[in-house]
Amino acid sequence: MESIEKIKQKANYCLGCKTKPCSKGCPIGTQIPEFISKIKENKIEEAYKILRENNIFSHICSLICPQEEQCEGSCVRGIKQEPTQIGKLEQFVNEWAIENNIKLEKLQVNNEKKGKVAIIGSGPAGLECAYEIRKAGYQVTVFEKEKELGGILTYGIPDFRLEKKYILQIIELLKDSGIEFKTEKILGENLHIQELKKEYDAIFLGIGAETQSKYDLGEYDNIYDSDYFLKSYNNKNYIKNLGDVVVIGGGNVAMDCSRAALKMGAKSSSILYRRDIEHMPAREIELKEAIEDGVKPIFTTRVITAQGENKKINSVKCIQTKIIDGKAFDITNTEFNYKADSIVFAIGLKPNKKVLEKEKLAYNENGLIEVDENCQTSIERVFAGGDLSESKSTVCRAIASSKKAANEIIKMLEKGE
Repeated sequence: MESIEKIKQKANYCLGCKTKPCSKGCPIGTQIPEFISKIKENKIEEAYKILRENNIFSHICSLICPQEEQCEGSCVRGIKQEPTQIGKLEQFVNEWAIENNIKLEKLQVNNEKKGKVAIIGSGPAGLECAYEIRKAGYQVTVFEKEKELGGILTYGIPDFRLEKKYILQIIELLKDSGIEFKTEKILGENLHIQELKKEYDAIFLGIGAETQSKYDLGEYDNIYDSDYFLKSYNNKNYIKNLGDVVVIGGGNVAMDCSRAALKMGAKSSSILYRRDIEHMPAREIELKEAIEDGVKPIFTTRVITAQGENKKINSVKCIQTKIIDGKAFDITNTEFNYKADSIVFAIGLKPNKKVLEKEKLAYNENGLIEVDENCQTSIERVFAGGDLSESKSTVCRAIASSKKAANEIIKMLEKGE
């Protein structure tokens, strides 16, 4: 943790703009100038309260959210100079609170009210929605398909980016508030919307995107989806005999998979990305840390197919690309082979269409569940948020969408009272 002197220097760099462009750039509208002003005044505990009152995931967001695209990307300082290091300041405040044994305050539930809400999914969207609705006084039950709670925070983001104890703290806070949790409940299998509607007044879907985007590389073993790969790492069920690993993709998930591969014992780990570094969606810090871990990024390269014998991969056939207006085009006669024993697809996840269709939920041409301006799906009293309803959703954006959905659910319940 940085010294208070250095942190105050970072805080004093903030202009304290009255128009708060940084807060507008934050998906959940964190009162950024306000918490930074408290740091300037050496009132760190008050800064912590400002952050936590708005966002119980504040510490987690400070560690994993792309501030450079959100709050820091809207900082006035950043127009001609470097932006204020908002993420570092938020991280410091939360770590200071831990060091000084300042804990999350128990959720203050407003008057207990009639009304029950079912939350499906215990990732950031589901947990945030549960928190807001319980705070309003309604009974909440969270259903999770896995054995452990936390969704992507537990199974998708590796521990070298996010310590799991921070997730457990939030879950314990919610349990203490009276929220009930039920695990190994899978929508479309042992959990169905129409059955839930008989018992619950409203339902929120926060099941996220769980179907891997990929293309055919041939019939081979050792081709993994990023979801399965990271879950194996996070569960400590390390995949053996990975050998030389090739990760296809260029986002933060690709960075996570490539680093996890090395930590699971891979001989080498390479990221093959079809565009150049300027068009790579991964955060600069994520790419930097991957390289520091020993990952080899290879740009303007598209994997065509896997090669090998008896379903065992020994290489991938690739082709070089050129970038025109941000799009990748193959360069003829530039095919080459690249050593590989295992392949990981990390080119994006989409909602599970089979589940949506089974539960009779409408979705659009992009595979995202359809919601109206009130976050309600095609089924009455069923709402949705997170990357089930929007593409390329960050944790912070998922929290913002579920917070909006929670407010709409609360309004609906209040009308029925």
